[in-house]
Amino acid sequence: MTFLHRRTVLRVVAGGALAGAAGAAAAGCDGERPARGVRPSQPRRTPSPTGSPRGAGVPPGPPLLLPRLPPGLPAQIDHGPRRGRAVALTFHGRGDAKSATAALAEAERAGARVTVLAVGDWLDAEPRMARRVLDGGHELGNHTMRHLSICSMPEKAAYAEITECADRLRRLTGGIGRWFRPSRAQRATDLVVRLARRAGYPHVLSYDVDSLDFTDPGAEAVRRAVLSAVRPGSVVSLHFGHAGTVAALPAILDGLHRRGLRAVTTTELLTR
Repeated sequence: MTFLHRRTVLRVVAGGALAGAAGAAAAGCDGERPARGVRPSQPRRTPSPTGSPRGAGVPPGPPLLLPRLPPGLPAQIDHGPRRGRAVALTFHGRGDAKSATAALAEAERAGARVTVLAVGDWLDAEPRMARRVLDGGHELGNHTMRHLSICSMPEKAAYAEITECADRLRRLTGGIGRWFRPSRAQRATDLVVRLARRAGYPHVLSYDVDSLDFTDPGAEAVRRAVLSAVRPGSVVSLHFGHAGTVAALPAILDGLHRRGLRAVTTTELLTR
């Protein structure tokens, strides 16, 4: 397969409509701090289909089809197959666009592909980042509209958090992406699982390795947290908007390579 053809295939994996179905799972909420300097706003009404977020002049790519996921996946996915040699680095998409671009560039230099779960108000503020993610061969998904504590919200407000972000993704890329991750929680409640499915996301994407990079412990602590816990099939939680994360990425990627592990998108992790 040529490099250009591989890049095209990875973009097909990264965006578009969601396929498959799954059952429900019960879980509790773990706290996750909002990105430093960001004040969550109050929920507002879902915009009409004819409305457009700031910067929506960025032309979306054509709607893309995603490969089918294997049957029998749980409603909440913590990790992929342990028998392989792949892992998924997932980034909570919020914060300074410059640091987000730097993190993507570090991954690309190492031949890695990642999954970005974007916050809707970040897409409003930085609409070009949606195409930057996909054009780099990465995968883009939904991390709610305003990064509120979705597990503790009333049903109507929680559903709006999911659908408003999905609306931004659709306008900017032509599809809602495959993955939804709850905000300020590692795992979703039964209610949020059901709401995500109603919005078009049969699977909630959790993780089994928490880098704790949002606490800004420094690059070495982030590297150590990831490499001490990662194993084949792991889904790793990382965040844009934190300098220590960008600084730690080269060492993380090198550490994975030394262990014979390869960083791929979450869809690739589950369909290899």
